[in-house]
Amino acid sequence: MNPLTQFKKIPILPLLIALALGVGVLTTVPANATPPSGVTTVAIANGTFGELDIFTRTGDWKSRIDTKGASDLYVLQNTVIPGGTLGWHSHPGPSLVIVVSGTASFYRADDCTTPLVFQAPSQFVDNGNDVHLLRNEGNVNLVVVVVRLVPRGAAPRIDQPNPNPGICPQ
Repeated sequence: MNPLTQFKKIPILPLLIALALGVGVLTTVPANATPPSGVTTVAIANGTFGELDIFTRTGDWKSRIDTKGASDLYVLQNTVIPGGTLGWHSHPGPSLVIVVSGTASFYRADDCTTPLVFQAPSQFVDNGNDVHLLRNEGNVNLVVVVVRLVPRGAAPRIDQPNPNPGICPQ
């Protein structure tokens, strides 16, 4: 008997279904992320830049932006209603955040019981690669404008689970 004819006797359809189910089980991510709630996001602009090697000096002020590889730049505005949240998430690059109105409570996963509080007009920097949550714990809409730089093609926002349910806010 030809050894190749033995393979013809294997039922292909059940094998493909079993394979697909196995891959699905191995690649399924638990649905434990904390999505935004009470948030409206408006994309103002975005663009892609090649490698950046910029140094500028004006008097005592100086700036350096140095990237390896292309980058995507996003400019957006988030409006968060009272009690709203951006959910636990992270970014693969830095964000410059300007609080235009309201008060932002910024929680970090490593200390989720003590927020950093930023009242308009103010600003803060999210260095990236850390899990955090932004909430509007005030009684007026929170409006923030965000400028975010990430590696080209990377997701600008990565939903994360609550780092310590029962202790950390949602």
